[in-house]
Amino acid sequence: MKKFLVACILGCLSVSAFAVDLPGQGFGIQIGWAAPTLRLNSPRNPSNAKDSLSNNLRMKGFKLGVMYDASYIAGFGSTIGVNYTFGVYNSGWEQIYPNNDLLYDRMLVTYHQIEMYVDWQYKFEIAKETYLMLYTGPTIQCGLGLNMRIDKREENYITGERTVTYGDEFSAYKVNADDTTPSEGGFIPADNAIRRLNITWGVGAGFLYKRYFLRGGYDFGLLNPYRNADFVNGNHTRGRFDQWSIKIGVYLWYNND
Repeated sequence: MKKFLVACILGCLSVSAFAVDLPGQGFGIQIGWAAPTLRLNSPRNPSNAKDSLSNNLRMKGFKLGVMYDASYIAGFGSTIGVNYTFGVYNSGWEQIYPNNDLLYDRMLVTYHQIEMYVDWQYKFEIAKETYLMLYTGPTIQCGLGLNMRIDKREENYITGERTVTYGDEFSAYKVNADDTTPSEGGFIPADNAIRRLNITWGVGAGFLYKRYFLRGGYDFGLLNPYRNADFVNGNHTRGRFDQWSIKIGVYLWYNND
């Protein structure tokens, strides 16, 4: 699957290079909102899984990048781009144990990613110099950092004092079997790290007016991000790295003659 998608992207890059002299070419910049989401599917035996493994890590952030449009025939073409994506997640204070309102923890996550994508698209002219765009295509994502921190808070019901202990930051990309801190209240078990490489397939729509465009869509993760998927009493857990995004941009150069 990975080799096939990489071959598709390289093939589209090659076709785009031959389309430079055709009308409908453009080079632009874009910026927008992004919501990277690390999802967990149900384990083989959910009753044995920890509660922390049944949740999705939904981050909020932004992305910015550059893109190039290449038209092959009237209305049909592709967009090739490179983006930087940043995401952050804050779980807020949550009870560690259901029947204990004195002990709380929270998780803080920051995420950095570089991605290269190819979207095959079709443009429908709906008004003068105004187009509706529909697109789909693969994206190769490379995680630069997925860092987590778990803080603890303890309430003293007699004095009313509150003690907060700030945890050490750890990377979800590293495996350290001797460090059990992440598995005590975190999303990633200590003996289980996330892969940096991910491949997604996206679908979306947008509008183009003269040199200005708006694009929004959803990317479905195609690879299981876990290096070791068998944990928690032998359960087999799979996950996906998905992403919502909405981008606005402008063509710095556009040839529509």
